[in-house]
Amino acid sequence: MSPDLLKLIFGRLSIDSLPLHEPILVGTFAVVALGGLVMFAGLTYFRLWGYLWREWFTSVDHKRIGIMYMILGIVMLLRGFADALMMRAQQALAFGGSEGFLPAHHYDQVFTAHGVIMIFFVAMPLVTGLMNFVVPLQIGARDVSFPFLNNFSFWMTVGGAVLVMASLFIGEFARTGWLAYPPLSNIGYSPDVGVDYYIWGLQVAGVGTTLSGINLICTIVKLRCPGMTMMKMPVFTWTSLCTNVLIVASFPVLTVVLALLTLDRYVGTNFFTNDFGGSPMMYVNLIWIWGHPEVYILVLPAFGIFSEVTSTFSGKRLFGYTSMVYATVVITILSYLVWLHHFFTMGSGASVNSFFGITTMIISIPTGAKMFNWLFTMYRGRIRFELPMLWTIAFMLTFVLGGMTGVLLAVPPADFVLHNSLFLIAHFHNVIIGGVVFGAFAGINYWFPKAFGFKLDPFWGKLSFWFWVTGFYLAFMPLYVLGLMGVTRRLRVFDDPSLQIWFIIAGIGAFLVFLGILSMLMQFAVSFLKREQLKDVTGDAWDARTLEWATSSPPPAYNFAFTPVVHDNDAWWDMKRRGYQRPLTGFKPIHMPSNTGTGIILAGFATAMGFGLIWYIWWLAAASFIAMLAVGIGHTFNYHRDFDIPANEVVEAEDARTQLLAGAK
Repeated sequence: MSPDLLKLIFGRLSIDSLPLHEPILVGTFAVVALGGLVMFAGLTYFRLWGYLWREWFTSVDHKRIGIMYMILGIVMLLRGFADALMMRAQQALAFGGSEGFLPAHHYDQVFTAHGVIMIFFVAMPLVTGLMNFVVPLQIGARDVSFPFLNNFSFWMTVGGAVLVMASLFIGEFARTGWLAYPPLSNIGYSPDVGVDYYIWGLQVAGVGTTLSGINLICTIVKLRCPGMTMMKMPVFTWTSLCTNVLIVASFPVLTVVLALLTLDRYVGTNFFTNDFGGSPMMYVNLIWIWGHPEVYILVLPAFGIFSEVTSTFSGKRLFGYTSMVYATVVITILSYLVWLHHFFTMGSGASVNSFFGITTMIISIPTGAKMFNWLFTMYRGRIRFELPMLWTIAFMLTFVLGGMTGVLLAVPPADFVLHNSLFLIAHFHNVIIGGVVFGAFAGINYWFPKAFGFKLDPFWGKLSFWFWVTGFYLAFMPLYVLGLMGVTRRLRVFDDPSLQIWFIIAGIGAFLVFLGILSMLMQFAVSFLKREQLKDVTGDAWDARTLEWATSSPPPAYNFAFTPVVHDNDAWWDMKRRGYQRPLTGFKPIHMPSNTGTGIILAGFATAMGFGLIWYIWWLAAASFIAMLAVGIGHTFNYHRDFDIPANEVVEAEDARTQLLAGAK
């Protein structure tokens, strides 16, 4: 076959694109392939493909989509954490002339992939999954505003994750760091496919995130049940609203900046080059105008989770509800006025740096106010130290520490010294792990009985908790010390042997976190096996306060047989206090959206198009684009988008719940 024809069919793809010379990657591929085959065989053997396709993959039920987001986040956590362990091991070993076990070419890919996966494909799916599952239940809605869009958003996020994972075995990933700064990400310095994998993986997933943001804003604004004014919404719903406003306002910036980088790489424009009028610093500004709101997109829902957990397990109304709402809104607005603190060292001048230093200090004030609100909620409460509450207390201690180092970094002269050191790495992980990850775990343990009808096993949960907390401190406190000693970040090998002990301690910490992740997986497995013992038939596993606990666990497809009416911002607590009686008669048919496969098909074509653009397989990109248009247009002719759940089915479901509740008493 002629080289031209080969190039036309395969673009840049060739046998050399497979990393057959990298033993670590070949071993990983073998394990992943084996695991995939076992899973495929198991699903085929138990004939689960049809069930999964009908009930899950094509589902437009916000609860199932939320659960699938959570599963995606946990699966990707395993990949992102494997990268973290490799980096910790490499840095602990690479002393005294030793090169460690990762060559530079591979190490740079590992630390780039770690950042990209942890932010985009672990933290974002966990946060989005919790919002998707909980928000419609909290506001008394049947589903989100646009159920099909919700399914499409999820599968686009999966498409982005698939592209990033494909780079492990076909070609390579970016070697630029997680934000792909030019000139390093320009075609001159990165002529291979790594940066293209980065661009298209994030573009595909970014479409899903943006649409999901629009969907949840519409849901919260338009679908609240009667009586639920804005100031009667649960705090988690408020933080979700603010988060999704941030998503809709900032993700288009990411889309545009990646599109401009794409033009530089594919068409030869000069937006971010050093010559012909381009400026690499323009990229850095634009990416951080997205990037700083992004950290609040992640942490605000976590703040909402801690608010729900603290008031539930203290048995008290949340202290300072109004101030909590205002603090959330203030953080939302201020998060747009601090982006430059990520590059004080750029040399913008004293006046610009001092402005952004001051705004950064100001944004810590509403966060501090939230801390006091949680503390005052706990004050004189009857605190039950269940797992969600343990995660909340660990968050309060850890996040305050991270916040203080953040205020320290907000001082430009201090930042000049510390910015390029491991101190910054420790600060960032301190707030993201202490805030977002601990928040997600608190949320998982808190709402798991609502999703599946049984609690998570407390023994393995506590093991996981203590491994995570001790592991976190052991892994990152040494990095603060090293940072103050002036050790530069992003290094693969070190000369000074006196530093090695700190990296070994950090490596031990990372290993403890690994045991924490294994304990969590064990917790899921043990809880499933002991589900009869851990069962919750009341639908209100924690004697909680908000509306999602008013329905059964797991909730029926329609969430509520009758739309609830709310008189208080702790709606369910108020209903219980007034002696609320569930209606037992008068059920009507319920109008619901139908499942559709269009979302997964569209996302599949989008992923194929991304793959074609990465490898210059132009026919594949064009064919996928045309197929997406065809499927999209075809979907507009689908007039069977909804159905009615017959009244007798609603009666059956509600009667079954009545019997369960009678048995529980």
